[in-house]
Amino acid sequence: MRIYGPTGFSSTRFFSSPGRICRALVLAPLPLAPIGAHAEPQRVWAAGAYSFSDELGGFRITSASGVGTKEDPLVITEELNSATPVTLTIRTTKPIQPFGTAGQFANGLMYMRIDVLNNSGQAWVEFQFELQEVLHRPSVFGDGLSFDQRNKTPDNIWSSSFADFDRDFEPYDRLLFKSGKIDPLKTAKFDYLITDYTPRWTFYLVQDPRIPSS
Repeated sequence: MRIYGPTGFSSTRFFSSPGRICRALVLAPLPLAPIGAHAEPQRVWAAGAYSFSDELGGFRITSASGVGTKEDPLVITEELNSATPVTLTIRTTKPIQPFGTAGQFANGLMYMRIDVLNNSGQAWVEFQFELQEVLHRPSVFGDGLSFDQRNKTPDNIWSSSFADFDRDFEPYDRLLFKSGKIDPLKTAKFDYLITDYTPRWTFYLVQDPRIPSS
């Protein structure tokens, strides 16, 4: 995908009042489930200049913290109950300012840490992340969203459970962790940098735990 410098930011892709989205950040449940349903309601968690939601189902966010800098990354703690892909919804909640102060502005640089509890009952032998600007649509060349594609030798990609990683930028924007394992009821940590040089209010992070093929 094309990587833009600071001039690549486009504030015209945003609503005029970020207050709309901020008002939605009260940690309140979404509309009530039908009578007799026992599923825990999804919640929206605010951290830094963003919100994080498990509204698309299949997993549960248990906490969110940090501002998004290298020293104080955005830390999202999750529980996955199956070995199937799930999607984290990420929304901008603060004004856009290229390279502005993290936490006060959505500045296009998001140092992330994802802490994932494997509650699927199966060991995971790989774990893949995929960025999508439009839900269910592969990230394209010019959307400006990537796992720090500009950096050819990243030193900020790390996992507590996997020794190696691969990045793919076309036709998908994917980061695959491999050479390791996450046993049931164990937690793995994943660190990386997301860069978004043409920001939108909403984008998505698909998380795909992999089990042995045989």
